[in-house]
Amino acid sequence: MTEPAVGVRLQKVLAQAGIASRRACEALISEGRVEVNSEVVFEQGRRVDPERDVIRVDGARIPPPRRHRYLALNKPRGVVATMNDPEGRRSVADLLAEPAGGRTGDSGTRVKNERMFHVGRLDTDTEGLLILTNDGDFAHRLAHPSYQVPKTYIAEVAGTVKEQTVRRLRRGITLEDGPVRPTSVKIVSTAGDKTLLKITLQEGRNRIVRRTMEAVGHPVRRLSRIGIGPVRLGNLKVGEYRELTREELGGLLDLTGG
Repeated sequence: MTEPAVGVRLQKVLAQAGIASRRACEALISEGRVEVNSEVVFEQGRRVDPERDVIRVDGARIPPPRRHRYLALNKPRGVVATMNDPEGRRSVADLLAEPAGGRTGDSGTRVKNERMFHVGRLDTDTEGLLILTNDGDFAHRLAHPSYQVPKTYIAEVAGTVKEQTVRRLRRGITLEDGPVRPTSVKIVSTAGDKTLLKITLQEGRNRIVRRTMEAVGHPVRRLSRIGIGPVRLGNLKVGEYRELTREELGGLLDLTGG
């Protein structure tokens, strides 16, 4: 008796992931543009385990079928980055439960009655990108400092920041809890008594951007996180959220060894 085939045909997995039609996915395989576990695949009937195998098209990671939710949220200033605030302040959980203002996921349904984890710290006075998920293992890896996932901020700081200060930041400075060295610091604009900076760090320590700029004499007046790894805030409105794209989730899985 013939044993049943194990796994799912590769072209079907690609089509279900939204890469292209199944016929077009067969063409991608024939052209050598598809890899499974770092091996270029030309075989049309190749069966794969979409949950475990690492599949790429033109080098881009194709995440497994979604059993969990992965959201990008634009947190407003004044909202507490927690799912349960004992002091009763407005929190991230309140944003997820609000039906007004288009605060829905791409599926058109509110996120409610789900245990969600927020990834990465944001002070109450800081606005911008948070990643939310009900995938606890993914959240743990993404937050773990060993993976050094880059985070990008736009900071409005007091005073005119000189290029020598930028060079000092790039070389690294030492705070009370250890050294910090941004991977990128750029002056966006200077006007009057303020400077707009774009700063990228691979750190997640408490108030790290604010403490870093305070240490060089330019306290932060306003701060927004605009990127986490490949995920960008883009035109997402304050207080709203969306599902991560296939490319964003695939990129985060690469960064975290998922």
